[in-house]
Amino acid sequence: MNFSDDELERYARHLVLPEFGGRGQAALAQARVAVVGAGGLGSPCLLYLAAAGVGRLTIIDDDQVAVSNLQRQILFATADTGAMKAERAATRLHALNPHVETMAVPLRLTADNADALLAGHDLIIDGCDSFATRLVVADAALALRVPLLSGAVGPYDGQVALFKGYDWGHDPPLPCYRCFVGSPQDQPDRNCAATGVLGALTGVIGSLMALAAIRELSGFGPSSAGSLLLFDARAGRFRTIALPKDPACPACAPTQLAQ
Repeated sequence: MNFSDDELERYARHLVLPEFGGRGQAALAQARVAVVGAGGLGSPCLLYLAAAGVGRLTIIDDDQVAVSNLQRQILFATADTGAMKAERAATRLHALNPHVETMAVPLRLTADNADALLAGHDLIIDGCDSFATRLVVADAALALRVPLLSGAVGPYDGQVALFKGYDWGHDPPLPCYRCFVGSPQDQPDRNCAATGVLGALTGVIGSLMALAAIRELSGFGPSSAGSLLLFDARAGRFRTIALPKDPACPACAPTQLAQ
């Protein structure tokens, strides 16, 4: 891939990395990533993906910017209050890096439109604050055979995981999102308006999501699929645990994927 003079200067710190270099940068430039949620997690994740030179970013969010968002949603400013998050995010990201194509989708992702909105992407990133929507995103990613990168936060803790439950050729087999959470029917949605959240915590987890995405898209390091990264903000500690595949998973068992 030939880079313009501006791109050579912009990505110079990437291009000199022995494990990354031009090959990794070219892989990012050719990548298409869908991000569900442009809030506390989506904001830092999107900023770093755009700065890194991911070729196309699709931002899916039906919410408007509120003053209460500004404690952690660093894509937005006070003057953005009342604007659609997806549209304002797309404009801001393109201003940050005009080499990145940004597409705003100011719609709520549902079971009816998920496949259409997510098809054609190389990676799906979920940072939304609705558990019901997370399940819809996970099911669509599995059906489309697209890797799913999921991040979540509580008041003082966060987690990041990459799911490739469709890849039965991997040894050991990789779990999908439902291997991790099961099939809860009555899981209540908890949002930061009710429980609170440290603003900087969303920056930590969102940045880790961007890093995991860049690693997956460029291949400069091993894939994180099959593991869960946990961060405890109170203690300032990270730990990683292996996620087992559920052989009887109602979503990704071979009999289900064959249907």
